[in-house]
Amino acid sequence: MTDMKGDVWTALLLTTVAGLSTTIGSLIGLVVRKPGARFMGFTLGFSAGVMILVSFVELLQNSIEAIGFLRAHVAFFVGMVVYFLIDMLVPHEYAGKHETGGKESTSKMMRAGVLIALGIGIHNFPEGMATFVGALEDVNLGIAIAVAIAIHNIPEGLAVSVPVYAATGSRGKAFLWSFVSGLSEPAGAVLAAVVLMPLLSGSFFGWVLAAVAGIMVAISMDELMPSAKAFGSEHMPIVGVIVGMLIMAVSLMLLT
Repeated sequence: MTDMKGDVWTALLLTTVAGLSTTIGSLIGLVVRKPGARFMGFTLGFSAGVMILVSFVELLQNSIEAIGFLRAHVAFFVGMVVYFLIDMLVPHEYAGKHETGGKESTSKMMRAGVLIALGIGIHNFPEGMATFVGALEDVNLGIAIAVAIAIHNIPEGLAVSVPVYAATGSRGKAFLWSFVSGLSEPAGAVLAAVVLMPLLSGSFFGWVLAAVAGIMVAISMDELMPSAKAFGSEHMPIVGVIVGMLIMAVSLMLLT
């Protein structure tokens, strides 16, 4: 029981660090204002590459071993559908998908920043569960997922801080809203700990792993790659995907 508690606390810590990386994006937005398109395209592609490879090679594979091919793939597609429904009901955008024009009123910019923060917060909720579950399966896997999610949370923090700062002129408010948007990831982890921990038998955990894999693939394909391309860097997103997958594959090889 002591080991399990230690694993839970490690999983919660990793999820918190990943979620609050939105504040890094906020700081970039307040200091640099607008990172280069090549940098943003590469980092988002890198994050997508890590998450896709982890999903198919590690999470889905472990699920197949635990509950069988058919059940694992049912859970996988359920995870994708869950994320799709969240995205349909609560869409959100990254900074860089569109520019905030000078003619927009301060109230509109503030409203945009707050709505983006709320949207990102809801989207981050299943990501927190994904990091938590991955870390319970294997702490090294949890670290890999946390790093990938942290990387793609950086532009999300940027998306929140830029319009809020433009509207209010307050660095504190801009930082606060990006911080709040990141809190939903540890909240998702806490919910997973409360709800899932009593149910984590071998077979149930297999279902959860596959569903998490589906969520992460949906995030990568529907959110990260389109956002990476939207920054206007034609080839850097796919370079990021290749490098992310390569590094993740090497890491998994060294860890096995």
